Amino acid sequence: MPLVNFAVHGKGTGVAQTVAVSGADYVIETDAYPAFGGQDAHPSPLAYTLASLSSCNQVTAQVVAKDLGITIEAVEFDVAADFNPTTMTTGRESDDATFQDLRITAEITTDAPADLFDRLRDEVARRCPVSVLFARAGVKITNEWTQVKPS
Repeated sequence: MPLVNFAVHGKGTGVAQTVAVSGADYVIETDAYPAFGGQDAHPSPLAYTLASLSSCNQVTAQVVAKDLGITIEAVEFDVAADFNPTTMTTGRESDDATFQDLRITAEITTDAPADLFDRLRDEVARRCPVSVLFARAGVKITNEWTQVKPS
């Protein structure tokens, strides 16, 4: 399969930025928390990172479900992680500059048998590009999925 190119162009002042997505009719606005010099008028890059993880898990779950021959009726993801800003703000190299203890909690509504549900969860963790980025960065990931049977 050929590679798919993703590209963005960002420009801004201070810590706020407008990011144009190549080929799209929309832009992404980012800002930072006041402690980092921002006004918190838009999500921070770190908030977008966690949102990307949530969304990527959902997209990948649909792809994997199709491969497994199961249907997902609904999904809910809660994603949380701890971040130590010391390296970013002070330059000290002794601290990790990425997220730590990433927690993904999901409720997936599907009538899949238990063995296929477990396979769905494991395959999403293995195949989701954003999850893989976190894993390769050495971030500890807790991935707890709960199956909800359709009404």
